[in-house]
Amino acid sequence: MEVLRLILNRYFFRRLWSSGSSDKNKALVEQLQRYGVIKSRKVAQVMETIDRGSFTPSGSSPYVDSPMPIGYNATISAPHMHAACLELLEEHLQPGMHALDVGSGTGYLTACFAMMVGPQGRVVGVEHIPELVSLSIGNINRSAAASLLTDGSLTVHVADGRSGWPELAPYDAIHVGAAAPEIPQPLIEQLKPGGRMVIPVGTVFQELKVVDKKLDGSVTIRNETSVRYVPLTSKAAQLQNY
Repeated sequence: MEVLRLILNRYFFRRLWSSGSSDKNKALVEQLQRYGVIKSRKVAQVMETIDRGSFTPSGSSPYVDSPMPIGYNATISAPHMHAACLELLEEHLQPGMHALDVGSGTGYLTACFAMMVGPQGRVVGVEHIPELVSLSIGNINRSAAASLLTDGSLTVHVADGRSGWPELAPYDAIHVGAAAPEIPQPLIEQLKPGGRMVIPVGTVFQELKVVDKKLDGSVTIRNETSVRYVPLTSKAAQLQNY
């Protein structure tokens, strides 16, 4: 992943300086396709539709393949990580399905999920920083997912994501955007039989884990790749020294 990020950055700067926002976002998606990060046509379409530039801080470089700070000791993940998680969860983000985005941050991936499951589905974003929840709602309202927020099929809540959001469980797909020292048991419980969770796990060394719950309720876990995320922790711990 790190080598890929460096390659992508080298080419982006040449191509993107003079193009508009939508062109830059499209170029980002095309590069991720070219380097094999995005294989699914549906994932490419949703990442083109939800412009990353609407979900990153003003004055940032949203189309460079890098994570960036969003305040409150939080970050928005690099585009290649968003793409990888969408690819891993695609089959569990079909129209009408339910999805949970833990640590929803600025709302980017939450909006992507909502576009994939459509108005017949339900997507919940959970974030324990109230200011980020307000920010994400504003971002989503300016995006192609705005109507899904209006009709209630997409909601974002202030809550401790380690406890999930049991009101709408079980979920076909769960994404966790921060690294837990271990997989929270409530999230496993809220995963639907046949569903999948993608979660970074670890402290100093982290692995992106794919958790599949079989129809009989048994759970399998595999490592997808090494990653580096901010920690999934309490609000007080996250804001310490901020």
